[in-house]
Amino acid sequence: MAKDKKDKKTKAAAKKERVAQKTEKKAKQKEKKQQKRPKDGNDSDADDVDIDAVLAEYAKQQEQFLKITEVVSDPPSPRASATLLASPSNDNELFLFGGEYYNGALAKFFNDLFVYNINRDEWRKVTSPNSPLPRSGHAWTRGGNDRGVYLFGGEFSSPKQGTFYHYNDFWRLDPGSREWARIETKGKGPPARSGHRMTYFKQYIILFGGFQDTSQQTKYLNDVWIYDTANFKWHEPKLPLTAQKPDARSSFTFLPHDTGAVIFSGYSRIKTTAGGKQGGKGGPAARNVLKPMVHQDTWFLRIVPPGSDSPADSLPKVHWERRKRPANPPNPPRAGATMAYHKGRGIQFGGVHDVEESEEGMDSDFFNTLFAWNVERNRFFPLALRKPRAQNKKPTNAERGGRRGRGKADEEELLRNLAALETKGRLGDDEDDESVAAKLKESTSGTPEDEDQSDRPPEKAVIYEMPHARFNAQLAVQDDVLYIYGGTFEKGDREFTFDEMFAIDLGKLDGVKEIFRRELEDWQGSEDEDSEDEEENEDDEGSGSSDEEDDDVASTAATSVSAGPSVAAESKKNDAEDDATATEKHASSSALAEDGLPHPRPFESRSDFYARTGLDWQRVVMDMLARTYGGEARAPKEIKTMAFERAEEKWWDCREEIRALEDEQEQAGIQEVVSLAERGEGGGAGRRR
Repeated sequence: MAKDKKDKKTKAAAKKERVAQKTEKKAKQKEKKQQKRPKDGNDSDADDVDIDAVLAEYAKQQEQFLKITEVVSDPPSPRASATLLASPSNDNELFLFGGEYYNGALAKFFNDLFVYNINRDEWRKVTSPNSPLPRSGHAWTRGGNDRGVYLFGGEFSSPKQGTFYHYNDFWRLDPGSREWARIETKGKGPPARSGHRMTYFKQYIILFGGFQDTSQQTKYLNDVWIYDTANFKWHEPKLPLTAQKPDARSSFTFLPHDTGAVIFSGYSRIKTTAGGKQGGKGGPAARNVLKPMVHQDTWFLRIVPPGSDSPADSLPKVHWERRKRPANPPNPPRAGATMAYHKGRGIQFGGVHDVEESEEGMDSDFFNTLFAWNVERNRFFPLALRKPRAQNKKPTNAERGGRRGRGKADEEELLRNLAALETKGRLGDDEDDESVAAKLKESTSGTPEDEDQSDRPPEKAVIYEMPHARFNAQLAVQDDVLYIYGGTFEKGDREFTFDEMFAIDLGKLDGVKEIFRRELEDWQGSEDEDSEDEEENEDDEGSGSSDEEDDDVASTAATSVSAGPSVAAESKKNDAEDDATATEKHASSSALAEDGLPHPRPFESRSDFYARTGLDWQRVVMDMLARTYGGEARAPKEIKTMAFERAEEKWWDCREEIRALEDEQEQAGIQEVVSLAERGEGGGAGRRR
C-alpha cells in the first residue's frame, strides 16, 4: 500500500510539472503573437520586406494576361475571408473572389475570380489583365438597378503578417463579360478599411463600418457612404450630432430593404479596465484593455431619394432608426455568424461564442445551426433539416380498374375543363395561361425546358447532417438554394480552413448536398504546439478516459436531423430571454394572422398554392391597382405576373410557421389536409356514388 501511495504521488508531481511547463509555453507563445505587430511599425518577419514592392510585383504579373480568359478548373484552393455572390444576371452562376489562407506559418492572399456553373457542376477560373490586387476582408454587392457587381476595400499582409495594408480602391465587375473596371469617382471616397459590408438600394451602393488596423491600434468605424451609380459619385451623409446611430463595428449583417437597409449584430473591441486590486500598496495597478464585444442590436437605415423635380445630382437623405431586439435570436450571442439575403429575410449559419479567457487560453463554442431572420417582423426562426417525406403516388387512369375508376377519371376531366373555362372567361387567354404556367415551372424546378438533360452531371451525395461547426463561412442564395463555402474552425492554437462547399434547398430542407469536399491541409505551426498535443495525449492515456471532442475536424458529421428537438429547446430558451415588449409586439405579427389574404397550407408547394389561390391573388392585385392608380387598365398577362409574385412572397413569408405546422402534423401521422368544401361538385359527386 505504501508503494501504491508513493507511485500516485510521483504521477501527480509529474503531471503538475507538465501542466506548469505547458502554461509557460503558452505564455511564451502569447508573447510571440503580441509581437507580430510591433508598435514601432518595423516588420517582424523580415527587415527587407517592402509591402508596396510586393504589391507592385503582383501588379506586374497581372500585366502578363493580355485578355480575359476563362478555363475549366478544379474547385478553389482553401481560403478564408473570401466573398461569395449569386450572379445578378445569370440564375445558374455563383462568383467567388479573393481570400487568404494561413497554415500556421505563412499567409497567402488571392485575387483569382472563380465562377461556379450550378447546372453543369463546373468551376471556371477567370484571369484578367485588369483585376483587383490580392486581398481578404473586402466587401462586394450586386448593383441594384445596375446589373453589375461592386467591390471595395480589403486587406493584404506580408507572408508572416508583420505588416498590413488596407485598400480603398473601388471596382465594378461585369457579370457577363467577367471584365473588371476600377472606378475613379468624383470627389472624396471612403477611407481604406476591411471587415465592412455593402448592400444596394435602387441606384445606390451603401457602405458601412469596418476597421482600420494600424501599428498602434485597431480602429472600428461606423461611417456611412453612398455611391450613386448614375452620377458616379460617393456621398457621406452628415447626420446631426444628436442623432442616434449604431456603434462602430465590423463583420455585421447588412441586408437590403425596400426603403433602405437593415443592420444586425457585429463585432468590435471596447476599452475597459482589468487587473489591479483596490487598496493596498505595492499591488498591481489597474490597466486599460480592449475587450471583445458581440453586438446584438438592430438598426434600420432609412433612405429618401431626391424627388423627381430635384436636380440630377441631388443627394438622398438618410437617418438611422433603432429597432427593438429581434424576437427569438440565436443564443448565446455569436461572432462570425454570416448571413445571406433571401426574399425579405436573412439566412444565418455558424458562428463562435468565446467564453472567459483563462490561463490555458480562450475557450470557444462553435455552432453549425441555421436560422432565418424575417426582417419585417424582426423575428428569428430556427431551421432544422428534415428527412425526405414519402410521396403518396396517386394511381393513374390506366391503373384505376373497373367502372368506378373510369367514372372517377371522367369526373376529374370534367372538373378540369370547367376550371379552365372559368379561368379563361375571367382573365386572359391561352397564351397568358401558358406564360404563368411556365413561370411556375421555372420557379419550382429552376431548370430551363430546353436544357439537355443528358449533359447534366450525376447527382451529388446528400447527407442529413449539418456541416461541421465553423465561423466566417461564405454564404450565397441562388434560386432558393443556400450555398455554404469554406469557413474556419479553431482547436487549441490551431486554425483549420475548411475546403468544401454545400447546398441546402431552403424550401424543402431535405438534406445537405455536398458540392465538393477535400481533406484539410497540414498545419505548419510551431513545435511547441505539437509537443503540447503529445502531452495532452499522454494525459488522456494515463487517465484512461476518452474525449469525443478530439475527433478529426475534417469529419462533416455535427448535427443530425434528430437534433430538431434540441434546436426547438434552444428556441424556447431564447424566447424566454426576450424582453416583454418585444415578445408582445412579435407575438401578434404572425404571417398566418387574419389579414384577408390567402395563406398556404401545410405540405403545399408554391405551384400548388398559386394554382389554388391564383384567382384570389389576381383580385387582390386589381384592387390594389384600383386604389393606387385609379383603375388604370393593365394587360391580363401583367396582372397574372403580379399576382404570382405576390403569392410567392406570401408563401416564403409563411414558410417557417407552415413548416412548424407540418412537423406537428407529421408527428400526428397526418400527411395531407384536403378541404372538401373547395372541391365543389367533386365532393358532391363522390357522396352521390
